[in-house]
Amino acid sequence: MSSRASSDNLSGLSGAETLMHDAIELARRALPHPNPRVGSLIVSPNGDVIGRGYHHAAGTSHAEILAIADAGAATRGATLIVTLEPCNHQGRTPPCTDAILAAGIKQVVVGAIDPDERVGGSGVARLRSAGVIVRTGVEANAVRSADPGYFHHRTTGHPRVIAKMAATLDGQIAALDGTSQWITGTAARDDVHRLRADVDAVLIGAGTLRADDPSLTVRLAGYAGPQPRPVVLGGRVALPKKAAVYDRDPIVFVPSDTTVPDGLTDVVRIADDVVAPDAVVKELMRRGMLHLLVEGGGTVARAFLEAGVLDGAVFYLGGKIAGGQGTGMFTGAFSTLTDAHEVHLESVTALGNDVRIDVAFPTATTEAT
Repeated sequence: MSSRASSDNLSGLSGAETLMHDAIELARRALPHPNPRVGSLIVSPNGDVIGRGYHHAAGTSHAEILAIADAGAATRGATLIVTLEPCNHQGRTPPCTDAILAAGIKQVVVGAIDPDERVGGSGVARLRSAGVIVRTGVEANAVRSADPGYFHHRTTGHPRVIAKMAATLDGQIAALDGTSQWITGTAARDDVHRLRADVDAVLIGAGTLRADDPSLTVRLAGYAGPQPRPVVLGGRVALPKKAAVYDRDPIVFVPSDTTVPDGLTDVVRIADDVVAPDAVVKELMRRGMLHLLVEGGGTVARAFLEAGVLDGAVFYLGGKIAGGQGTGMFTGAFSTLTDAHEVHLESVTALGNDVRIDVAFPTATTEAT
């Protein structure tokens, strides 16, 4: 169960936790970076949901405003469910607290307090001072899990960067002949798509682009949500003339003198022989992208690990053994065990005949600039 940060008692409302999960699912319909994912419901005094809204994009109406508009004139005396604390400052849009008070909302149920220094409890304080009953901390962990990039950035100052690797039980991401499809089963591959659905961008290296030509899209039955932006990390060798991600306006990072195919419009040229991972992360952050998934391959994963910009990794271990002559997850080897990177084991999850292992790296160093 979630923690409850307020002792305020709600009247005439049951199932606040279930309603909050409904609001979280609304929030997942968009990736409004650099703004947070937010979903909101308006619940009538008799318990009917009469308004719904979610934040679509930065600079557009917030979820609470859309839910109030959806409910129309029936908001007076109603309860507002919102995944993130309502803002109380003038930004690109007016304060949501003003609209909540003007709508005559009697009660507000908040999932998580906004870690943004411009908010940080001020929205809740404003509502309470005006006589609104406010309950906070309802399914707060679920809210944070639905938008980890935003919460990570607001508390650390840099984007959340995670690597995803699929490997055999003995740590090989490809067989000796280069084949890698499929190391894992359907359950694990579906889980990867859910992982992609929660990030702003998915990055691969030029080697993976040539070998696998991945689409880097979310492909789940019934999924109609946003797609992450593809990012390609190139080197001095020219990129292939055709690739599936080229149709999705990828961001392409290459050294300044590398040839790129015609039609690629978002090319970031770096004045070095090698594109540094920290430069990539900083440029994506400048564009408002706060959650990056690095999908490989092994050379790129090693580069991001060595650069100290990885906050975590998700390993999918398939129920196969390939032998020791394939391609390892992080290309190359450390000369001594003391050079190995320490990780914090966060969770281990069975997915059919495969296993998902989540780890955190305690030494990510990329700072906001």
